[in-house]
Amino acid sequence: MASGLTVLATTSRDIRFSFVHIKFKIMHTEIKGKVVAITGASSGIGEAIALTLAKRGARIVLGARRKDLLDDVTTKIHNEGGQATWTVVDVKKRQDLTGLVKLACDRYGKLDVLINNAGIAQLSRIDELDVEGWEEMIDVNLKGVLYGFAAAIPVFRRQGYGHIINIISTAGIKIAPLQGVYAGTKNAVRTITEAFRQESDGKIRITGISPGFVKTDLASHIKNPAMKEAIVGNMEQLAISPDAIANAVCYVLQQPPDVEVGDLVIRPAAQN
Repeated sequence: MASGLTVLATTSRDIRFSFVHIKFKIMHTEIKGKVVAITGASSGIGEAIALTLAKRGARIVLGARRKDLLDDVTTKIHNEGGQATWTVVDVKKRQDLTGLVKLACDRYGKLDVLINNAGIAQLSRIDELDVEGWEEMIDVNLKGVLYGFAAAIPVFRRQGYGHIINIISTAGIKIAPLQGVYAGTKNAVRTITEAFRQESDGKIRITGISPGFVKTDLASHIKNPAMKEAIVGNMEQLAISPDAIANAVCYVLQQPPDVEVGDLVIRPAAQN
């Protein structure tokens, strides 16, 4: 056949299937060999991303606060033939993000992707003045992302390439009572993501992914019992699997070097 491609198909349907199969294999190998560092990787969306990318051949560097859960996720990856390592990361500490990126480079010789996934929500009326909750969200959701930038960008500059993926939230797209400060931190990340996209020359790509209701333990950190119960109830009724976000990350990373996916919203079909 033309171009040296041997096609054993006997019908047009078989030929179409053969080309689809070849295309899928090419896209699938785009992820293989990438070194991906993930914050908040011990559960929920972070864990799903780690497991999914590892199955596709990425080498995973997990960061989170809980050693036992990090070890569990790493063991799952190893048991399925994948490669992974971990380090304790509290994104409120800049040195922990530096350590995460250093581990990736020391263990695997490079860093292809940083996924800023760690996040926390404290939902309350603004006039309730939960200043402690505000500060915690600013430290984790906003400063933690910036600390990730500060750790990864020097490495990406030296390499001449790299990709930052920020897991944001639909809370910053649709503003609702009780979510004001939380949504504010997420919209700050959305603004910073777009600003960096415009400032970059394309060698360092950046993507924002905004999940809606996803089955995670995000509600476990909420101090207000009524709010926690409401969020858990909404998750039970509406929430989609964290795998949906992991699949979105795969889509982003499968794009060729000259394509940048800037902004994705992934939410339940029934979510308003």
